Amino acid sequence: MQWRSLMLILWPSFLMAGVASAFVFALIDPLDVAIFGYFRPERDELYAAGFFFFWLIAALSSLLTMMILPKQTDPHQEIGF
Repeated sequence: MQWRSLMLILWPSFLMAGVASAFVFALIDPLDVAIFGYFRPERDELYAAGFFFFWLIAALSSLLTMMILPKQTDPHQEIGF
């Protein structure tokens, strides 16, 4: 995979992970979350884990989109929809 393709996947997914984590953690207090009933993570740990989870999901979505795009034969040719 080329560096350009990697950045086309990671940069938008990074931005959407920031938006998603801001939205989710505006509605959910991390101190109210209990994992398996007894493990209570700190706020910072849950913020980081949530952000990276959202980043992973958004990156997988972008990767899937890039995989199903039609391949270009001519690099100067635009994809028409």
